[in-house]
Amino acid sequence: MIADSDKIAAPALRTDLARARQLMTPARLVGLPAGWRLLEVGCGGRSQFEQAHIPGAGYLDTCEIEQAPLWNKVADQALLATLLAHGIRHDTTVVLYGRSPLAAARAAHLMLYAGVADVRLLDGGFDAWQAAGRACESGHARPVAVARDFGSIFPAHPEYLIDTAQARALLAREDGVLASIRTEAEFMGKVSGYSYIAARGDIAGARWGRAGEDGDVNSMSAYHDANGRMKHAGEIASQWADGGITPCRQVAFYCGTGWRASMAFYYAWLMAWPRISVYDGGWCEWSADPANPVIRRA
Repeated sequence: MIADSDKIAAPALRTDLARARQLMTPARLVGLPAGWRLLEVGCGGRSQFEQAHIPGAGYLDTCEIEQAPLWNKVADQALLATLLAHGIRHDTTVVLYGRSPLAAARAAHLMLYAGVADVRLLDGGFDAWQAAGRACESGHARPVAVARDFGSIFPAHPEYLIDTAQARALLAREDGVLASIRTEAEFMGKVSGYSYIAARGDIAGARWGRAGEDGDVNSMSAYHDANGRMKHAGEIASQWADGGITPCRQVAFYCGTGWRASMAFYYAWLMAWPRISVYDGGWCEWSADPANPVIRRA
């Protein structure tokens, strides 16, 4: 189904990304082939979606794919049921966007984990669509036929997600890196970053992969230009390399609960980094166990 993208009149693909077709522009969203699924991803944002959304889009709430109290992935069977309910099989081309691109990235990572082969993001999210002057529609999402089966092994890529025990093991490996996708204030231990996480600090031995502005856990300004679009891959890889995060290593990205880490993962996946994952529990789960080593640099 990826080959169908060649039928869409679109600007030239980016040359800095191995998987450039997976990063969509507003122009490339116009006239999507039949059978593709376009989904807006949000958290409690259905009313906003119904006020205005990209024509033809469905709505996926992050509460369908992650759960309290740690905001980790739901059980595999629940994730599978959600994908099927949205008409998604392993061979469905899925295009995701959000008012928060981080929400869309969270869904993208878990769909790749599940085994959806062709998962795409709208670069810059809903803001990019509006900035391009594209039309919106209102109302409920159009009905979609439920998929009867996933059509492949599920999950197909369990290596894309690790738990706390695996994160500890990764820290002990010479070629392993836990990449902290958090603000400098979070990484230094000045703040926890979240109202529902009391502990300040970070995982001892982790490398700083950067995120956004201090005080804003929804910012990924280290990764985006002024228009909210992905920076050149070389610039992102360079800032990772400054922290000892390189493609020759086994890299697990984490943040507080998973959204920022998922964005970093997706960008590394676009670059075809070979051994990447998300540590789902992140600082929220790690800091809840006093046996886990932590560090405060401030």
